[in-house]
Parts: sequence; structure tokens; C-alpha cells
Amino acid sequence: MIERYTLPRMGRIWSEENKFEKWLRIEILVCEAYSQLGMVPPDALERIRSKAKVDIKRIKEIEATVKHDLISFLTSIEELIGEDSRYIHMGLTSADVVDTALSCQMVEAAELIIEGLSSLKDILAEKALLYKDTVMIGRTHGVHAEPITFGLKLALWYEETKRNIRRMEDAKDCISYGKISGAVGNYAHVDPFVERYVCEKLGLKPAPISSQIIPRDSHAQFMTTLAIVASSLEKFATEVRNLARTDIWEVEEPFGKGQKGSSAMPHKRNPEISERICGLARIVRANALASLEAISLWHERDLSNSSTERVVIPDSCILVDYMINMFKNVIAGLVVYPDRMRRNMDRTRGAIYSQRLLLALLDKGVGRGKAYEMVQRNALRAHDEEVDMLGLVLSDPDIRSYLSEEEIRGCFDPGYYTRRVDEIFERVGLLGKGGDRG
Repeated sequence: MIERYTLPRMGRIWSEENKFEKWLRIEILVCEAYSQLGMVPPDALERIRSKAKVDIKRIKEIEATVKHDLISFLTSIEELIGEDSRYIHMGLTSADVVDTALSCQMVEAAELIIEGLSSLKDILAEKALLYKDTVMIGRTHGVHAEPITFGLKLALWYEETKRNIRRMEDAKDCISYGKISGAVGNYAHVDPFVERYVCEKLGLKPAPISSQIIPRDSHAQFMTTLAIVASSLEKFATEVRNLARTDIWEVEEPFGKGQKGSSAMPHKRNPEISERICGLARIVRANALASLEAISLWHERDLSNSSTERVVIPDSCILVDYMINMFKNVIAGLVVYPDRMRRNMDRTRGAIYSQRLLLALLDKGVGRGKAYEMVQRNALRAHDEEVDMLGLVLSDPDIRSYLSEEEIRGCFDPGYYTRRVDEIFERVGLLGKGGDRG
């Protein structure tokens, strides 16, 4: 059963209400810091705390005239607290509040994405172990290569998801900075103590140095990390799409009761969720490019970054959160056809065992060129004449002059190709003590 994706958690992070609440908290924290410095009377601080509230409707009304969201916000607060408003925003510039709040939002979003990736990792681990010994053909260039197991494929995705979790943790750390350093970052009108106090209360670190804004290379790292995560999800989803093709038909996306695949063809069960994930990954990558363009700004700042960030950062966070949750549903409910995997593996009539046969001949002292020609002519004949390669090889006098029937038959054993699966699973931490499942 596919769970319906709901937006509230990630949507709440990027809501105007949450943004304005963070702006207000930062302004009040600045007043608290000034109070400790003796610049805001304690009674004024208490009045500010009790009276200041977010009124989105009023902010919008003011913004319609002043055309500046932070000034509109401050004006709405001034209307509520009156005379004590002279203590609000002292020595600050808009970016002190906006950038620091944005960092808080990105940290919250990163935590939610890490949570989703961790859940996906656990599902992939469960399915990898379930299909650890389910033999299937490995494909290179879209062509049958040699046997693997479906569990190995899923273990590969599991390990990549672990890397993406680490990447997101690094990206979260990279954007966990705030700045309260004034108009050009020189602390001319605000004591650095204020920045340290505010950041500590918000769970952020003070930016070691800033201009009017936090340097945007940090934001670009966050966004490019989201693009990598989206690209990994696209990679996984592309494989589901390919394996679900009628010509292969080794897996299918979960298909719920009453679900329809096509308006015209009632038989269709399309991998539409995986296709959707692949399409959305393109948007996340495009958004990452916009964040890279925002690194270069005029002097201590300009506004060319701001307009794009208001779109690309929330959108990418929401999209990646959605993609993770959708792919979790795909993997959790994936329909797997082991019998069809085995039948597909036999479609080349044994030609997939050609390398094993080649190596067996080399072990007997046959030169590589000669051995290759001996094996290839039988593989091509099996393909062209649609006959079993094993029978052809057993009847080939050149090969039989080097290999016994038992040795030849041993070359056509799929177990040879999967004998180290457990060792690989140990290395990625899915079995034994070979790795960390965390």
C-alpha cells in the first residue's frame, strides 16, 4: 500500500509563519543580549516579550506600501509594542535577521531529510537481506553481463544512501551559522557578544566572518548536496523503471487496489512514481545551479541571490523530502519476481558464463587470444542459432582438448558468481561485524 505523502512537517519549516516567528525570536534574543550589556532596561525587555507578536495579515498590508518585507515586519511589531520599539533592531541590518533565520530553517530541513534518508536506509537494508541470494543477471550497456543477486543491487543503494546521510550531515554543519554583525559585517554598531548570544540560543555557531550576509558558498554546498541526494534517488528509480519494462519484468512498483495505469489501456501498470522521481531530480539539480550562481555577489552584497533563494531553497528541500518518501514507498512495496529473474538470466543460453570458461582455459596454459576466440565463437553461435552454449562447448574438440566435462560444467554454475555475496554484505555492514549499520 502506497502511503500518501503529506507536506505538513517540511511545509511548516518553509511557511511564512515559521519564517516570521524566527525573525521575531531573533529580534527578541538581540534585545536580551543588549539587556545583558545594559542597553535595554529589564522592564522594557519584558514588555517587548509580552507584546510582540507575528501578524502576517498586517505585515502584508504594510508591505504593499513599503515594498520591504523586513521593514514591514518591524513596523507591525512597532505598532504592537509602541515606545519600546526603539530597542528593536538596534545596530542590525536586514540580513542579520533574515540570514540567521534562513540558517535555522535549513538546519530544520536538513534534519528532516536526514531522518527520511535514515528510514530509507533501513528499508533498503531489510530488502537487501531478503533478496541477498536472489540470483539475477547483471547488465552492462543494457546487455547481459554476468550473474549477481538482487540483494547486491539493493546493498549498493544502501551504501550510497549512507554516504548521502553523511553528506547531508556535513551540509547541515556547513549552514549551521548565524550572523549579527551589521550592515557590512564589521560590528560597528553591534557588539560581537550579541551575535554569540543569539547564535548560542538558536543552536547555531557565529559566522567567523561575514559581509552583510553569510557567504553563499555554504548555501551552495547545502543545495548541491540536495542535488546529489536527488540524483541518487533518480538512479535508483531509473533502475526500477528499467527492471519493470515488459521485456524484462523483474520488478513492479506497488499497484494499489483501484489504481489505474492508463486512461486508454486498462492493462497498464506503469512505474509512474519512479518516473516522477526522475523528473523532479532535474528541478533540484537546476536549483543547485542557481545557488552556485549566487556565490558571486557585488562587493559586500547585492540582492541577486535573495530572489532566487526564496524559491530554490524551499522548493529543493520540499522536493527532496517528497522524493525520499515516495521512493521509500516504492521499495517497501516493491513486487519482485525471482523466477522471472532466473528465466531472464537463461535467455543468453549460457553465454553469460563466457569469462569463467575463458579463465579456465587460461589456467590450462592456453594463450589469451586463442582462448578468447575459442569461447567467443561458441557464444556467438549460441546467440545466432538459439542453442545452449554448454552443449556447443561440450562438443567443441578444441576446448575439450583442455577441459574435462566436469570442468566445463563447473564453468556454467551461477553459484561461482555469487559466492562472495556474504563477504560484500559484511563490508557494507549488513552482515556480521564488517561495517556500521548506523
